[in-house]
Amino acid sequence: MSNATPEPAKGRLGQMRQAYTITKRSDRNIGLILLLTFLLAGGLAATLGYFVFGTGTFGLIITIVFGILIGILAALIVFGRRAEKAAYAQVEGQVGAAAGALQMLRRGWELKPAVAFTKNQDVVHRVVGRPGIILVGEGNPTRVRNLLTAEKKKHARIGGDEVPVLDIVVGNGPDEVKLTKLIKHLRKLPKNIKPAQMTAVLYKLKALDAMRPAAPMPRGPVPTSMKGSRKAMRG
Repeated sequence: MSNATPEPAKGRLGQMRQAYTITKRSDRNIGLILLLTFLLAGGLAATLGYFVFGTGTFGLIITIVFGILIGILAALIVFGRRAEKAAYAQVEGQVGAAAGALQMLRRGWELKPAVAFTKNQDVVHRVVGRPGIILVGEGNPTRVRNLLTAEKKKHARIGGDEVPVLDIVVGNGPDEVKLTKLIKHLRKLPKNIKPAQMTAVLYKLKALDAMRPAAPMPRGPVPTSMKGSRKAMRG
């Protein structure tokens, strides 16, 4: 019993260390940046606290605590943004990079990675949310668009006229969405269906998935760094 309580703390610290290690690989000055952020934000907060809480013993204690908390908060915000940026940079171009990014979506989205793929490691992932059914392709633009067209027809039969089926190609070319902007792009899509419709669509999609063989992720580097960074930021 006594050994059970420290485990979550160890897990959180481990995730933070992992995220920091991953970030430092491509952002070597992250330690200095976080220190300066802490000192600057903490110093400004302490200065404000000095005038608000006064110079008495109690006021100084509150000011110091206030400055430390604001400094830590500012450092965590900066760390979170730079960790996410570093994670994107490290997985971009790898097989399954889009799936790694899509895992950062939170409640209200249902992700199924690799609903279809080719032997050349072109992959289509599926996301279901309030905008409808979104098919996200990554790989060779020409091949993945052909794959998206075929999958779009299958999913349109499931969704019917009321559930839009959208397709996105992840990449840096024209009419493509950059990996770093994928999540933001999805969140900006208009809400086209109600939660009840989403539930019904997910139920129908299970039947579609059951009719075809399992589509495992193609072999290649697994972009776990983004998921690890996200967990660390959540604590």
